[in-house]
Amino acid sequence: MQLKQVSQRFIDELNLLYQKDEAQAIFLLTLQHIKQYSRADYILKKEEEISTNELINFENALKDLLAEKPIQYILGETYFYGLPFKVNPSVLIPRPETEELVDWILSVLNSDEQIVNRKSKTVNILDIGTGSGCIAISLKKNLPEAKVYALDIAADTLATAQQNAVLNDVDVNFIQDDILEPRFIQSHISNLTSQISLIVSNPPYVKEDEKPEMNNNVLANEPHRALFVSNQNPLIFYEAIANFALKYLEENGLLFFEINEYLGEQTVQLLKDKNFKNIELKKDMQGKDRMIGCRKIV
Repeated sequence: MQLKQVSQRFIDELNLLYQKDEAQAIFLLTLQHIKQYSRADYILKKEEEISTNELINFENALKDLLAEKPIQYILGETYFYGLPFKVNPSVLIPRPETEELVDWILSVLNSDEQIVNRKSKTVNILDIGTGSGCIAISLKKNLPEAKVYALDIAADTLATAQQNAVLNDVDVNFIQDDILEPRFIQSHISNLTSQISLIVSNPPYVKEDEKPEMNNNVLANEPHRALFVSNQNPLIFYEAIANFALKYLEENGLLFFEINEYLGEQTVQLLKDKNFKNIELKKDMQGKDRMIGCRKIV
């Protein structure tokens, strides 16, 4: 079978689940994983015959896709902010809007006078609810002089994040703890030579009543502990992290969140009530309220 026939098979079989361009993109990801061919390689070699083993690998991937398993979990890998990451059902699949958050943070850190011109050159960063480690690792890769700490409640999640730190050749300090009832993070912070400069979090923020709006491939595969909060207290993690930031952020320290698009104003109000300053609610590329940045000023 030729590569172009395999591509058409993906498009035909996945037509009820994905648009044609999405199915083609999924095929190209699978092709890159199985044969290390880029899109350009495919255009040049689409009439190439594939081996029996390669065909079996394509068929297995297609079978999993038809069962609504995300392609990233099927392949066991994805890219985030230009870096490779291993992913599995213990971690959320990194998303483009989170890349926008990382880009915003790097832009602020590289231009912020309070950070750049301070006497202590050490920037301590804490990522709360690190998941795959995509935020912490991307920040460390782009800010090699910073000290980066990453917290998560789950051991299997942290094992994947640690694997990704090794994969990307960065040194991140991983901590297992529950930010709602922290017991261990304080001991790590007490060893720092200066306070935390920046806290970032992409915590669970999807309300239970939003489940009907979500794709089944997310609901059936991605970890619910990293996605959902109760309808009664949807800002529970933002409250806890903001309180933690008030205690441990340095003067003029920065706090960044990824947020529920429907709860932007409520999250802003929560931060105002806690006396954070310079609060900015920022939209993502799709025009949705998606991230917030603010500063602790005593």
